[in-house]
Amino acid sequence: MQLENQNVAIQSEADRLRARAIWLYHVEGATQNDIATQLGISRVMVVRLLADARRRNEVRITIAAPLTDLLLLEREVETRFGINRVIVAPFTDADADPVKVIAAAAGNFISGEMRAGMTVGVGWGRTLSNTLPFILGATLDDFRVVSLLGGIAAARRFNPAEFAWQFAELFQGEGFLIPAPAVVDSPETKHALLERCGLSAIFEMADKLDMALLSCGGISSLTTSYRTGYLSEADRRSLIEAGAIGDVLYNFIDQNGELVDHEVNGRVISVNIARLRRTPERVLISGGKDKLNAIRATIRTIGPTTLVTDEQTAMLLLA
Repeated sequence: MQLENQNVAIQSEADRLRARAIWLYHVEGATQNDIATQLGISRVMVVRLLADARRRNEVRITIAAPLTDLLLLEREVETRFGINRVIVAPFTDADADPVKVIAAAAGNFISGEMRAGMTVGVGWGRTLSNTLPFILGATLDDFRVVSLLGGIAAARRFNPAEFAWQFAELFQGEGFLIPAPAVVDSPETKHALLERCGLSAIFEMADKLDMALLSCGGISSLTTSYRTGYLSEADRRSLIEAGAIGDVLYNFIDQNGELVDHEVNGRVISVNIARLRRTPERVLISGGKDKLNAIRATIRTIGPTTLVTDEQTAMLLLA
């Protein structure tokens, strides 16, 4: 009897901690670091508590009101760019950051698309990372998640590897990560990692994807790539001089969606654009004025089958 009471107490404490983490994150908008400080636990524990809550279906974010006024805008973007499906999140403030509303719309879409037996490739970035709280997790058999880009050794908030494993955990699936930096020092190092260290086998999985979840990045100093220190300011300026307006998985492209002739493109550990184009379902999740040219170029280069963006970006794309 004493052991049973002890188990109940332990369970109740775990439930209480998880509930507090849920409230702080989803209601008060606290960051994971803030929650860790307030609750006196590690950030890793916070991530696990939030992931556990999603697996238990304790967090559900839904929109009940129909958004019929956006249907015409969605159809116009579909027609203009030849995209099968466009999802536009309502967003009225042209000067604000649309990441959260795009993430909410994308999370709802992703929740309805995941199935047992799927192999899903994932990119990275602030927008994709913000989809996690809005995705309704489930236990899916034979479900695989493949990271399409290398990571970094130092812990960062927006890390390709971290997003991939958190996404896999939502569906109790297998995660396949790339144990190498996103950008290496030379093409020779890249070749050695791919051919001699077995990384090419992970990239070959990209030939068998059912869906790819992608975001694109602009070339401004405020975008994720440079804010988190993946590339130097000298690299950024040099890429701009070469004609780059943004990137998809660090494949730096010009306004026509073509790879720029720059040495950085030879040092990136990521799935190339040709492989991405062969994926049956290509979902582009992006928005914001600073990414407008990159979104246009990415549409040209990968031909997304689904685009998830915000109202303001959609109107600018049509302008």
